[in-house]
Amino acid sequence: MPLSVTDFTPEDTLIAVMLSVSASDENLRTAELMSIQRMVNHLPIFNSYQTDRMTDVANALYDVLAEDDGLDILWEAVRTNLPERLFDTAYAMACDVAASDGAVRETELALLADMRYELNLDRLLAAAIEAGARARHKVL
Repeated sequence: MPLSVTDFTPEDTLIAVMLSVSASDENLRTAELMSIQRMVNHLPIFNSYQTDRMTDVANALYDVLAEDDGLDILWEAVRTNLPERLFDTAYAMACDVAASDGAVRETELALLADMRYELNLDRLLAAAIEAGARARHKVL
């Protein structure tokens, strides 16, 4: 039976958020996918994550995003499957993915704005997270 966004673990949910940012412009860039993979491989929050689930998570996410109310379903899944104390973590990861290829596109900015609203993130906290992502992904 295929995985559903309602069945996501907190780790699955974080991955879905990152993938949604990458997919927001309908072009999954290599730098963005590598950024997601790096986070999954190195961040402590994913220490016990079974990475073989990532394909199923991606497929479930893309199925949901193809629906008319796909983003609403995604945000509801995030609010349901992810502890509120990790909403800023999800936003930070999303910002890192958006910045990872050196250019944050309008569609990515719109998704991040939607995420801030849907997760009721403090605007100053969000601005600090965004500034950190920009600083980490600058080039010479």
